[in-house]
Amino acid sequence: MNFYTSVELPADLPQLTHTDRLLLLGSCFATSIGAKLVDAKFCCDINPYGVLYNPLSISAALREIIIGKKYEQSDLFLFRECWHSPMHHGDFSSSEAEDVLQRINARLQAAHEHIWNLDCLLLTFGTSWVYEQKSNGRIVGNCHKQPEQNFTRRRLTTSEIVQDYTSLLSGLLARNPKLKILFTVSPIRHVRDGLHANQLSKSMLLLAIDQLQAAFPEHVFYFPAYELVLDELRDYRFYAEDLVHPSEVAVRYVWERFSSVCFSADTLRIIEESENIRRALAHKPFHPGSDEHKRFLEQIVLKIDRLNRKYPNLDFQKERELCHIQLKA
Repeated sequence: MNFYTSVELPADLPQLTHTDRLLLLGSCFATSIGAKLVDAKFCCDINPYGVLYNPLSISAALREIIIGKKYEQSDLFLFRECWHSPMHHGDFSSSEAEDVLQRINARLQAAHEHIWNLDCLLLTFGTSWVYEQKSNGRIVGNCHKQPEQNFTRRRLTTSEIVQDYTSLLSGLLARNPKLKILFTVSPIRHVRDGLHANQLSKSMLLLAIDQLQAAFPEHVFYFPAYELVLDELRDYRFYAEDLVHPSEVAVRYVWERFSSVCFSADTLRIIEESENIRRALAHKPFHPGSDEHKRFLEQIVLKIDRLNRKYPNLDFQKERELCHIQLKA
């Protein structure tokens, strides 16, 4: 007997390899999947603005990356003794404006340097609800807990999203015709909007992506992370304690389904070997300074060297440093 509805995964999704350069932007679900990609030794930049939820803030961030915008103090505002950027997550905020600017510009410059060399852009939409500043009409990426009366809250229309992204993607593809754009919709439920409003919001996002797929059939793809969590994992066991965010088990399940359609057999072998090295280093030895443990670490270094000779683009710098530190201890 079959006890759940199976989600059919698209057969034509882009095949990602370890030679590809990836950029992920969007909700915290993008951060979760991005962390899995980093652990699997993919070359990727994850949310250089921090978490962004709505499509127009994501597209605004991409446009700033493209032009290599340099933030100045006039782009920030002071609230509750901290400097903030309305485009950035609170992780960038600080009591010192120079500290905020240094971190923002460092991440933005790094993303700008690689924007035209990207192989795949992974965008995760979280909500179509946006907050516009009443003072200037701009949509913010983060309100930073300012008073609600400072903003107008509204829901984007499908046509707004499609029009904005048609312009953005046309420009990107003109300069980088090899680029693939993989959309997902976050399964995180925005329950503060109300469950019905959340469903309407997600529907707008799904419709917009569908129209973008039709407009750019060779470049735009959709991976059904939203459907996997809502239909295949239709149980609160697969949510965190807040009953809003997917649990680690759910994220891992989506990652496994993603891996099954976006990675070749060779790529999966590299991931498995990298994971074996990571697991070995995570092992806590009974006798850290013993000759036996040092031989164990030397074997890990040999495995890294062997894998790097075969795949020079894999970055094992952190693992090498950890091995050398423990060998010297």
